[in-house]
Amino acid sequence: MLVMVLVGTVFLIPSEKVASLATAQFFKATGRTLTIEGNVSPTVWPVLGVKTGFVRVANADWSREGPMLEAQGLAIGVDMASLFGGDVKVTKIEVLQPQIILERRKDGVGNWEIVKAAAPKQGGNAAPSQDSRTTPTDPIAQARRITLDYGAIKDGSVLFVDHSTGARAILKNISAEAKVPDYTGPATLSLSALKDGIKVAIAGRVARFDQFASGKVGDGEWSVDVGGSSFTFEGRMGTMPLVAEGALVADLTDLASVAEVAGQAAPSLPQGLGADTRKLSGQITLTNAGSLHLRDGTIVLDSNRLAGDLDLTFDRARPKLTAKVMAGGLNFASLTAGGAAPTIAGGATGNAAPATIGWSRAPIDVSGLAGLDAAVTLTVDSIDMGLAQLGRTRLLITLDRARMVIEARELQAYSGNLAGSFVINGRGGLSVGGDLKAADVAMQPFLQAVAKFDRLIGTGDMSVKFLGVGNNMAAIMASLSGSGNLKFDKGELRGLDLLGMLRTLDMSYVGEGQKTIFDAITGSFTIQGGVLRNDDLRFMAPYVSARGEGRVGIGARDLDYRLTATALAKADGSGGVTVPVIISGAWAQPKFRLDMNALIDQNLAEEKALLKEKAKAEEARVKAKLEEELGIQRQEGENLEAAAKRRAQEALEAEAARALRRLLGDN
Repeated sequence: MLVMVLVGTVFLIPSEKVASLATAQFFKATGRTLTIEGNVSPTVWPVLGVKTGFVRVANADWSREGPMLEAQGLAIGVDMASLFGGDVKVTKIEVLQPQIILERRKDGVGNWEIVKAAAPKQGGNAAPSQDSRTTPTDPIAQARRITLDYGAIKDGSVLFVDHSTGARAILKNISAEAKVPDYTGPATLSLSALKDGIKVAIAGRVARFDQFASGKVGDGEWSVDVGGSSFTFEGRMGTMPLVAEGALVADLTDLASVAEVAGQAAPSLPQGLGADTRKLSGQITLTNAGSLHLRDGTIVLDSNRLAGDLDLTFDRARPKLTAKVMAGGLNFASLTAGGAAPTIAGGATGNAAPATIGWSRAPIDVSGLAGLDAAVTLTVDSIDMGLAQLGRTRLLITLDRARMVIEARELQAYSGNLAGSFVINGRGGLSVGGDLKAADVAMQPFLQAVAKFDRLIGTGDMSVKFLGVGNNMAAIMASLSGSGNLKFDKGELRGLDLLGMLRTLDMSYVGEGQKTIFDAITGSFTIQGGVLRNDDLRFMAPYVSARGEGRVGIGARDLDYRLTATALAKADGSGGVTVPVIISGAWAQPKFRLDMNALIDQNLAEEKALLKEKAKAEEARVKAKLEEELGIQRQEGENLEAAAKRRAQEALEAEAARALRRLLGDN
């Protein structure tokens, strides 16, 4: 009896009526004609209903790409109870192997946007001719709204065409499901596909399907997975235009896949700015103008965690980020390729050249700076910049066409305070520059960080303007140019006992355990081609004063400096022992030596002066004696030789005159 009932049921299914109902409801919902070709045959298993042949859905009247949908067939399920009651209720629709075309017109209108229209005439598949705003008269369409216990797309594809940009994209292997038990009630939707080999999966639940279908704003929950990245959203959203307001959690672990699906090149982000980890959460608003706004947000970029508000707009050549951000500790050391950490070059065994210490030659990639423009206010507890360690900091960061300017509003560093600006320019290569002033800075940790020099202990003030160009730290340091001045208060110079050296002229006062206490150090400098030059250094210490001049090779990390020190001088600066000290070699292992030639010249200076005085006195004595013996009286401005010649000429002339008188008989 059961078998007979099931077999008889097949013949009771009104196949044409079910197909007509499906086309009518589809036209009512979309305003598009659904054409069913071929036979419409009943099915019992796995779902009671009908199966159609080839189907086609008309595209928007402005499209030239062909039908919006073509599929190998539809599987339509019906409710058994409604079937025996003389009515037909669609419970399931499966679209088999559809090929879908989605288009956006140049003015932004999509072919998927629903236009309300009257239902087709009963029993027909063609669109009615009456105005789309008229009330449907089909009794089936009037009897019910769309309900769908289960809808599915299997093994489909989508071609997306944007006529405003000319972009074309294809989604393959599409599988989708929808459940709409009540047209004005909740509905669930899911979709998965491949885009250029990358899996994209979307799942959602809307509170009211009628609002979602018409593009109106309504409550819902959505999740999106793109490759290894994920997005979840809970709040209110509309699709015409796309707007949203609610809670967002995003994990862009697989940024390359997201960029590929979006048709963009993935930016190369440095460590600390999202090289490995990129997460975002907070209350988000997406406006109909396309701008994105985050409030109470949390952003995680690698080891850096930031909180605050941001606004991202897309109405310029590049996205523009405006933000107010706060954080605990941040690490941006990778922006300077590990800061001042030295690299070792040269051999270490055999007859190879000895190892030398130099700046890192690892490339510094700042191409990510070209991805957007920005104006960000940043307040943090500490920042590791590689070349500098910063404490409590308030910065204004502006980014314009790959040029980042960091302006210090408040900046604590090395127990002191810094002010000024620092620039990272990624336009056509990399350059860095700054105009910085430091007050009461602890010099040993500061110089250790920026120059690996730890021999100067004390606090000081410093100002410097600088510019460097290159794609690695070695190139930047070798190209530095600029100027500045410095002033150090009381402190200590390690590795040299200057007073002991001056007293004994013994170089053993150089090395570990030796030091010189000083009261002040002042000076100014210029930088050109990675070389710092100074000629006005003044060093004041108990019982010792010194003047310095020379060069410091910033690029080569070496120095050749001359310090002329005076020990045990009088209060007026006179007297005492003056010894020139030459400091040369690598920063890591500087060499100190006395300038013995200068020392000898200095010690013999008095003897030379005395000998010169004696020589002058002897010359004057000899000349006076000659004058006396020769009877020469020098005229004003006349030297002894000229006076002698004049005297001889006068004598010759007098003798000639006497001889002439004798010849003339004049006695």
